[in-house]
Amino acid sequence: MTASPYPVREEEITFTAIRAQGAGGQNVNKVSNAVHLRFPVPASSLPEDVKARLLALGDQRITADGTVVIKAQTSRSLEANRADAIGRLQALVDSVAVPPRRRRATRPTLGSQRERLAGKAAKGAVKRQRGRVTDMD
Repeated sequence: MTASPYPVREEEITFTAIRAQGAGGQNVNKVSNAVHLRFPVPASSLPEDVKARLLALGDQRITADGTVVIKAQTSRSLEANRADAIGRLQALVDSVAVPPRRRRATRPTLGSQRERLAGKAAKGAVKRQRGRVTDMD
């Protein structure tokens, strides 16, 4: 696995242990094994352009004040859930780490324009033949 260009610093993350949802058995109501991870994007050490792209994502895990909230409860172990939450946060940061390439406008070739117009003419001819049938007598 390649190293992330902008690794998330663990001292900027806040963890809260909570009880996991769903069926679990005798232990589920006694042990807090699920994790809420909170990562304040504006106060983080990420570069400004990465912060801006992260906040512009429109992801439901990002609150109005710019805090990323991730809930991890797939494992029965608290440490495994912490590692899972950190991995998911890092994947979210990595998804916006590289700026999107700007699209360069291009013009369609003359051949592709002619081919498109010929296809439209053929389709129109087929549709014109679908009209009412007249009596030939």
